Amino acid sequence: MLGYVTGLGRGEVDSVMREVAQRLRADGLPLAGAVQHNIETGPTTKCHMDLEVLSGTDVVRISQDLGALSRGCRLDPQGLERVVGLVSAGLDKGAALLLVNKFGKQELDGRGFRPVIAEALGAGVPVLVAVNQGNLEGFLAFAEELAEPLPTDVEAVTDWCRARIGEAAAA
Repeated sequence: MLGYVTGLGRGEVDSVMREVAQRLRADGLPLAGAVQHNIETGPTTKCHMDLEVLSGTDVVRISQDLGALSRGCRLDPQGLERVVGLVSAGLDKGAALLLVNKFGKQELDGRGFRPVIAEALGAGVPVLVAVNQGNLEGFLAFAEELAEPLPTDVEAVTDWCRARIGEAAAA
């Protein structure tokens, strides 16, 4: 009930997650979660990171501009927590699947989407998570034996989601 995808290329997993969400929405399935859109701003600046909330129409910026020479984390924790609240409310409305754009540093530290992932799994709702290679070990420690690796392939991931949704509905 907990699948994850990883990717090596910049934005590769974001693209897969957006396409999977689009296909499942086209099936008429109610989704909770968020997918990431990276908005390029120019060759000398870092992109903006926006999260599209799948259970509504909200798009929330989760990056902050720290200046051209900054090396620190650009994540806006308040923006992320706003999205987490919106996603949790969407999950409460009866979602068939939870999609999480990234299991990142916030989740490794017990914040961000981590409680929502646990809530969904406890309610029998399948979860699809994107995880970068640097956070994979921490994600696997959190997920224990529940985590199922999936190929970075839109068709295979969509099929996995449809199968888990069917299993959850039959339970």
